[in-house]
Amino acid sequence: MATAGTFSGTGGGISGLLRLRRQPYAAGDAAAAVAFRPPVGSVSGGGNLIWGRQLRPALLLDRPAPAAAAAAARRELLRPVAAAASSSPAEGNDSAGEAKVGFAAKYPALVTGFFFFMWYFLNVIFNILNKKIYNYFPYPYFVSVVHLFVGVVYCLVSWAVGLPKRAPIDSKLLKLLIPVAVCHALGHVTSNVSFAAVAVSFAHTVKALEPFFNAAASQFILGQQIPWTLWLSLAPVVIGVSMASLTELSFNWTGFISAMISNISFTYRSIYSKKAMTDMDSTNVYAYITIIALFVCIPPAIIIEGPQLLQHGFKDVIAKVGLTKFISDLFWVGMFYHLYNQLATNTLERVAPLTHAVGNVLKRVFVIGFSIIVFGNKITTQTGIGTCIAIVGVALYSYIKAKIEEEKRQIKAA
Repeated sequence: MATAGTFSGTGGGISGLLRLRRQPYAAGDAAAAVAFRPPVGSVSGGGNLIWGRQLRPALLLDRPAPAAAAAAARRELLRPVAAAASSSPAEGNDSAGEAKVGFAAKYPALVTGFFFFMWYFLNVIFNILNKKIYNYFPYPYFVSVVHLFVGVVYCLVSWAVGLPKRAPIDSKLLKLLIPVAVCHALGHVTSNVSFAAVAVSFAHTVKALEPFFNAAASQFILGQQIPWTLWLSLAPVVIGVSMASLTELSFNWTGFISAMISNISFTYRSIYSKKAMTDMDSTNVYAYITIIALFVCIPPAIIIEGPQLLQHGFKDVIAKVGLTKFISDLFWVGMFYHLYNQLATNTLERVAPLTHAVGNVLKRVFVIGFSIIVFGNKITTQTGIGTCIAIVGVALYSYIKAKIEEEKRQIKAA
């Protein structure tokens, strides 16, 4: 601080020193000088900061008692030093406070990597545990309701503790979210029907066709022009899924058709989601969609599987694995389902669409690979090649689409 004062006051300091020269003057001038001399302790035009010390012409011109002059000079010299010493800790604390940054801000790449890891991990665990449940409890409609019910309980508890704070919803927003939630419910139920009917790896291979339905809906329903490069990138997806389907050992029409309906449902969910764009945060939006979807899924579950469950479904599963394991599995599969979907949304908010698209493709690879290892699914060579071709096609499509969207944003920004 003293140094700053030094450089800022250098020009004034030199002029002040020049004014300290004794010039010959008349007696009248001397009297005037004494009469108009500034009081001791004030900073006049000749008072300047040089290395933190004030040179006062008045003090130099006066000649008080030696002891008093020495004490006054000592006080004047020590005052700025004491002020600087007293202000240094505070300034140091402020600097230290400003220097402190959160872990997420300091290591953003590490935090984003953690989000991806947890997204993949929860998704893989969900798919494995979900399939294990279907191996001893083949009731996908009921299990779908449990997934959403656990998610709703999680959302209500989160709102109760304020993490996050519940965003209010009005009738207008509710009308916009209902179509999204209906498509979400239909896609979720049909996905589970497919998972229960065929191997997880095959179900995810068929679900890789979802970009094709998205492109078709955008072109023929929304009227958006899809570039020919996107259509060409979808050709490997269609070819790969067809190859995998022809030689899939666990193939059946229930699983295949359900996976296709799921693709169509999630495509319409995307369409309605664009119409229901809102300023509400994604966590609250997904919570409301989950609540509405739960009410949509309950009636078909009761109608289709209710009588069977009451007659022998619950009795058989309790006899096979016991009530404790059954309830525990249902709880955890519901938690994994809700958390991996929420983390997918949170990850999208942290990265560019291209990164998220590539990550979504890699997630499907992880799910297919781990499901084959865990369940020991036997696949033919043609099925394996077809699956790889489909995944490569999805990756190519995601990359081209993300690049197109980025170019559109840059044009709008310009």
